Amino acid sequence: MSANLTRRLRTAAAAVVLSAATVVPLALSASAAHAATRVDNPFVGAGVYVNPEWSANAAAEPGGSAIANQPTFVWLDRIAAINGVNGGMGLRDHLNAAVQQAAGKPYVFQVVIYDLPGRDCAALASNGELGPTDLPRYQSEFIDPIAAILADPAYANLRIVTTVELDSLPNLTTNAGGTATSTANCETMKANGNYVKGVGYALAKLGAIPNVYNYVDAGHHGWLGWDSNLQPAIDVIKQAAQSSGSTLSNVQGFVVNTANYGALHEPNFTVTDSVNGTSVRQSKWVDWNQYVDEASFAKAWRAKAVASGFNSNIGMIIDTSRNGWGGANRPAGPGPKTTVDAYVDGGRIDRRFQTGNWCNQSGAGLGERPKAAPEDGIAAYVWVKPPGESDGASQAVANDEGKGFDAMCDPTYTGNARNNNNMSGALANAPLAGHWFSSQFQELLKNAYPALGTSTGDTTAPTAPTGLAATATSSSVSLSWTASTDNVGVTGYNVYRGGTLVGSTNNTSYTDTGLTASTAYSYTVKAKDAAGNVSAASAALSVTTSAGGTTDTTAPTAPTNLAATTTSSSASLTWGASTDNVGVTGYNVYRGGTLIGSTTSTSYTDSGLSASTAYSYTVKAKDAAGNLSAAAAVTATTQAGTGTGGAGCTATYKVSSDWGAGFNADVTVTAGNTAIKSWKVTWTYAGNQQVTNLWNGTVSQSGQSVTVNNAGYNGAVAANGSTSFGFGGSYSGSNAVPTLTCTATS
Repeated sequence: MSANLTRRLRTAAAAVVLSAATVVPLALSASAAHAATRVDNPFVGAGVYVNPEWSANAAAEPGGSAIANQPTFVWLDRIAAINGVNGGMGLRDHLNAAVQQAAGKPYVFQVVIYDLPGRDCAALASNGELGPTDLPRYQSEFIDPIAAILADPAYANLRIVTTVELDSLPNLTTNAGGTATSTANCETMKANGNYVKGVGYALAKLGAIPNVYNYVDAGHHGWLGWDSNLQPAIDVIKQAAQSSGSTLSNVQGFVVNTANYGALHEPNFTVTDSVNGTSVRQSKWVDWNQYVDEASFAKAWRAKAVASGFNSNIGMIIDTSRNGWGGANRPAGPGPKTTVDAYVDGGRIDRRFQTGNWCNQSGAGLGERPKAAPEDGIAAYVWVKPPGESDGASQAVANDEGKGFDAMCDPTYTGNARNNNNMSGALANAPLAGHWFSSQFQELLKNAYPALGTSTGDTTAPTAPTGLAATATSSSVSLSWTASTDNVGVTGYNVYRGGTLVGSTNNTSYTDTGLTASTAYSYTVKAKDAAGNVSAASAALSVTTSAGGTTDTTAPTAPTNLAATTTSSSASLTWGASTDNVGVTGYNVYRGGTLIGSTTSTSYTDSGLSASTAYSYTVKAKDAAGNLSAAAAVTATTQAGTGTGGAGCTATYKVSSDWGAGFNADVTVTAGNTAIKSWKVTWTYAGNQQVTNLWNGTVSQSGQSVTVNNAGYNGAVAANGSTSFGFGGSYSGSNAVPTLTCTATS
């Protein structure tokens, strides 16, 4: 993400290592599917999810294994991210992995909700896929699916911490309303109210889930620390938290410094210091701000928010992923008291030219590692922005992610008046926002504070883990051990199979999967501490996996009472649950003898059918050993269509942008002389085009044949009226425009 420009008003008075493989969902009984008891601070007494994808990227970097076990937030920054992008893990995959890591203990899962219409109106590198008026899409295609997944009983025992819509509401305070820093995009978002409505909707939907803890973005001290900004920003957030059906109780706290670089503490000066009778607030760096670091700002924000009506138990979390400012340039003490600027500039930890420099900053380092309740008034230090993920590209890059180019990511840019026309401080050769940036990761390691490894002076290794024990199945080994101790605290454990590192965890348990049946494996575990020291290995443990499930030949019972209800284009099936000696893992659904889908529930909807047509369905249960039950069967006839068929609508296709390997296209659906209630557009590509993400409709693609049905909100079209949908796609070779067929019901 790339916003976090200084964005403040001024007046004459004052300036102002886990595997990335998808984890199979754990089956829960009805009695086990209960939410964890809500607590004031979800981080206390709980482990925190380690993202396997980020962990693998970190571990692949030289020196990266020292932090690869740290917990980071999962970012949902576009609709496609919910199900996973480019073969990566989706939200449900991450949650399943979190359940496995938790192993039944209190556990926090952290996720960023970040796809608001007109997102990040004062910047370019983190612009999103949704336009300023796309609130219905944001609600139905982004928030609703996320809420449905988070509410799954399989995840009820997790403490799910959300960071809701970074930068949006602070932008309304400093960059809209005719201020000196206003932008046209922010004025639009203030006028249409979609930031306030969207955040309110997200808080209401997510806050209704008992184990979700919502934290709203509160900018950072270099953005909202002025008197004219802080209280107005709280007021805007309060307005949003009471809109679209939400209440203030849906806000559990606030997050500051997300993806920014503000120092956690400035140890060498305070805002109340003076030099030769001149206040530190008058220095060029502080610029009349009331706060000089993130900790003091966060505590003041909390007090003012509670005074403004937010619940008295709200918590503050601080993103410390990139605000360490260690390395050779870290001041050893206060600056000289010759002038106030010399005093502040000589002693300040934050080495940026100005707090408005926000993109891929040179000299930045890892800050405090994530920890719960680290100081009074702070719920946790967290790593919202995963270290090594870019803030924005250093030059324009064509992409299908809706991300533009912001000159503040160009290291040669000197055109920002708010930066006094000095260099942006950005690193060169940066990729798109959110993409892996090895040079930045190495910069953060080099300048980490507290430093990594033994540079802190601590050479005392943790004690070796004891009591290593295991239980095995035919394909996995679940290990547990007794915690190690250390003078600076144990931060995690490395697990080795046959001397090879197979994973890391911050718990005292780990499950190794994908093993071979009837095979002996040897394991050892080592503890590591905050200084990077590694303990001696635990006593080795030899474990033999079981013979496997092939000896189980007992099939589940057949599903019972298979029934169907139909519309003109769909059949909704339901059945009674099957039973089995090793447990039913799901059901296969067949139409006319052909497998069309699988489900873990006892219902399934088959869509895209023809009106007035008989379809034959069978359903079979399957168990953990792979056995299939006998089939239950039913015949269902779809209802008669009431529309005009092919004459009911027409559709036109237009490629709006094409960059050689990918493209965006828009399709306009126009009703005929009769109003229609629903529509479907089909086509067959002549080339190898693939639809990757689509909005304002639901898509299915088989080979080169594509079918798009209307979304729930745009199926009804007035006579001779029109609606539209759009999508992004990929291809190689030809990108010829296909011939479309449109059918409708009226």
